[in-house]
Order: sequence, then C-alpha cells, then structure tokens
Amino acid sequence: MPEPGYETPSHGSALAVYSRASADKNDARKRAMTLYRQWLKNADHIVQLYYLDMPAHAIRQRVRAEFEKHRYVEDLGTIDVMLWKGHLELQETLNLWKQTTHIMRYFENREFGDQKKGAFLDKFLAGR
Repeated sequence: MPEPGYETPSHGSALAVYSRASADKNDARKRAMTLYRQWLKNADHIVQLYYLDMPAHAIRQRVRAEFEKHRYVEDLGTIDVMLWKGHLELQETLNLWKQTTHIMRYFENREFGDQKKGAFLDKFLAGR
C-alpha cells in the first residue's frame, strides 16, 4: 500500500483495446453493446472524476442519444471505426486525459449553435 501523498502511476494502456475488424453484423452489434454498457457503468465515475455539476443519468442519456444517432449504420468498416473511436473516447475520459470543458462540449445545445450560424450566413449571403 502506498504511503500518504505518494501517487501510484496510472496505467493509461489498461483501458486500451486493439482495433480489429468485425466478423459480421452480429459481432459488430455485440461489440457496440459492450461499449455502450461500459459507458453506462462508468457514468457515475465520470461525474466524480470531473466534479461535474450534473447527475450521472444526464451522461447516460447523452451516451444513449449518441449511440441511437448511429443505430442504422450498416457498413462494417464504418461501424468498426466508430467503435474504435468510442473506445478511445472512453479511455481518454477515464484516464483524465480530457479537461472538464471537453466533457461539457457533449452537452452543448447544438440546435442553438446551428441557428446562430444559419442566421449569420443568411445575413452574410443577403449582403447585410
């Protein structure tokens, strides 16, 4: 057991996964469900790590929305890349390789930002 004040070195590679191709759609689905469950299980831990002022269920809802957004992707190569990126995001989040602002960007109101950009472009294109 380490002495007080002594930090144990983190093992960043502990959460690393090998990138691999899915054998078929069932394999890709199993891998996606495993990743989804890992995100859900770690939601409470993420709130504690980053001292977030939001409940863990908000993170779970956002993760679900992200997975639902890509639910109907059929190409195995695309699915494999998204799975790899999902694992990478999870690893970076749990290893504290991100800052709180990086986490909070997932919770921005994206419709507001898009409306703001659209209004600017409309005015720009109209010559105002």
